[in-house]
Amino acid sequence: MTTLILVRHGETDWNASRRIQGSTDIPLNDTGRAQAREVAERLRDELAESGPVVVSSSDLSRAAETARIIAGTLGVAEPRAYRQLRERSYGVAEGASVEEFRTRWGGWADAAVPEAETWPEVRRRALAGLQRAVRDARRETAPSAPTVVVVSHGALIREVIRHASAGAFPQEGERLANASTHTFLLERDRLSVQSYAAVALD
Repeated sequence: MTTLILVRHGETDWNASRRIQGSTDIPLNDTGRAQAREVAERLRDELAESGPVVVSSSDLSRAAETARIIAGTLGVAEPRAYRQLRERSYGVAEGASVEEFRTRWGGWADAAVPEAETWPEVRRRALAGLQRAVRDARRETAPSAPTVVVVSHGALIREVIRHASAGAFPQEGERLANASTHTFLLERDRLSVQSYAAVALD
């Protein structure tokens, strides 16, 4: 059994201006770096007695930099990046404002956006990426079992929560804030939600 902590990356300028990022590689801003340092310090305190910790991330720069800040604060090895842990590709919607998205395509859950990844595609990719990250982490720390911290993205983490909770969470009207943390247990192929952090939609 492996404890898996998913962390949403820190803020970017596109987050601040409420634009759809998806697979577009937007870097952290100064607020995002401060958020990364804050969550890193909290994880350092929470994981002080937990044994080995391995940090991994999406290969997009906003997640990779957040992961490097966390790993540095925890005093563990450089994070390994995985393309499978990228944010959902939003196709032609990338760069649009949240308001434009809603006007043109509707709600997040059922919007039919040209060239965007489907939710089942995101879920399959995310679960495969997490399995790979955990497998690599176990190999690095064997025979000890690691806690695996993975820095990824809001839509991908939401889809993992939906999968692990059989659709019960996140609840309607909730969003996952930048630098929020969400804890799971992975036992073989079974993923269960231990906790998730959500705030009300704006």
